[in-house]
Amino acid sequence: MRSEALSANSDAPMTNVQGVPYLIPERTLQSHERLRPLAGRETMRRAWIAVIVTTVSASLSAAPTFLDVWKSPEVSRLNFKGQTVAALVITDNQSLQMSGEEALARELTARGGTGLATYRFVPAPELKSAETAKAWFERRGVKGVVALRPVSRDIEKSAKVAFASGYYQSFWGYYGYGWSQTTIIPIGTRTTTTIGVETLVYDVTSDRLVWAAVSETRNPDSLQAFVKDLVDAVAKEMKKMKMVG
Repeated sequence: MRSEALSANSDAPMTNVQGVPYLIPERTLQSHERLRPLAGRETMRRAWIAVIVTTVSASLSAAPTFLDVWKSPEVSRLNFKGQTVAALVITDNQSLQMSGEEALARELTARGGTGLATYRFVPAPELKSAETAKAWFERRGVKGVVALRPVSRDIEKSAKVAFASGYYQSFWGYYGYGWSQTTIIPIGTRTTTTIGVETLVYDVTSDRLVWAAVSETRNPDSLQAFVKDLVDAVAKEMKKMKMVG
């Protein structure tokens, strides 16, 4: 009977055991409603963690930085617009070679040249020998070459002297040396990694080096990111020298 009376007078004020009335909220929050503020705080906390992780990652990995740049006096008169330019990545890592040459060839084409990935027109068994590869370059009418080669960072100290003399000055003189001095690059490791890359631009018609640089990339996140950042940086430097559009 008591429950029926309470049900019938649900709007009447309730009293305590001494008969003194007291107020209650118009409705009692359900459990999921009480958790809404907590859920909001948890979402905000996760968002801040994501921001912090992104910021830290950005500070640990960086785009390529050019430490040394050498250029021939002839570079100002050279432009590859409308000409066939081979993209060459000198490495024993086939994935890096293929993805790097394809990305570089696309960039050269987008800037007015006709970019060709070297692995597409030089058979693998003949790739590493200047004597056997040369005929394939001539057959495709290649006028210029942009060569990328991961190197030891020790080259930084003598890069300017090395570029200006010796086997670097001739593309075919450099070709065999480059393939005999490949470097394995660790990407995606947990330790701090700095990768040096040698970039050389050759005028094949005169067999002369016209532009060279050593770049440094710190802690690349992945092979794809490393290739993209490197190719973008090289293309910007070539545009700065007015070798491409």
